[in-house]
Amino acid sequence: MTPRTATLIGLTAILMWSLLSVMTVATGRIPAFQLAAMTFAIGAAVAFASFIWRPAAFGALKQPPLAWIVGVGGLFGYHALYFLALRFAPPAEAGLLNYLWPLLIVLFSSLLPGERLAPHHIIGALLGLAGTVMLFAGSRGHGFAPGQVPGLIAAFVAAFVWAAYSVMSRKLKAVPTDAVAGFCLATALLAALVHGAVEATVWPETMTQWLAIIALGIGPVGAAFFAWDIGMKRGDIRVLGAASYATPLLSTAFLMLAGFAKPSAAIAVAAVLIAGGGLIAAKDMIWKR
Repeated sequence: MTPRTATLIGLTAILMWSLLSVMTVATGRIPAFQLAAMTFAIGAAVAFASFIWRPAAFGALKQPPLAWIVGVGGLFGYHALYFLALRFAPPAEAGLLNYLWPLLIVLFSSLLPGERLAPHHIIGALLGLAGTVMLFAGSRGHGFAPGQVPGLIAAFVAAFVWAAYSVMSRKLKAVPTDAVAGFCLATALLAALVHGAVEATVWPETMTQWLAIIALGIGPVGAAFFAWDIGMKRGDIRVLGAASYATPLLSTAFLMLAGFAKPSAAIAVAAVLIAGGGLIAAKDMIWKR
């Protein structure tokens, strides 16, 4: 697999994650950790089902402790922190802090052997950050209540956790992508334990909600992590980091199409900044001969 192909596969994860918000809305009032447990379990089940035709893939689960710590710590740690952020902090501000992770990935990539940051990678990442700020700007007034500070801190830490997980995946390049199935299963079990401890169970009430949960488990909370793993391990990590800023933009676009958000001038400006930043950061891949 060429780096170009791996990068394109990684980009499909960004597209799938952009559907996360609108799909989550469609699930109804399912508690956060219960939804995480259900969707990660579905993602793991689909992956393990594919192992039936590839029995050798089960061997991918035999990994050293470091691989499991990074894999489960990244998937569960990030989602636990993000759910806490959404529980305590205003969604717009929490989302803005959380979307520092694409910039952190671009910057952290310079620490990897054989990687270096070119000016256009940094410019692209900063334009994406500016577009994300524009996307969330003006959604709420200034000032935070004391009870919101823990949520904001959780969102900030979540950005570092996901960026570290993504870059560490590159360091653990020898770990096959099939191992992500085990990480998803472990994440589902941990989410179920937390759910049982702090949440009341709420089951879906309609077929639409069940279908939304299944779709989440197959796509944004399933296949997306496998695609991202391939991209991080074999693709251009700087391009993927900068292109990740398209996630909040695409997410907002899908919410508008579904009638959950309204168009605005801020979104239009954000689109130009994010798309422009992604194109600049991906210059090497786009014009490569």
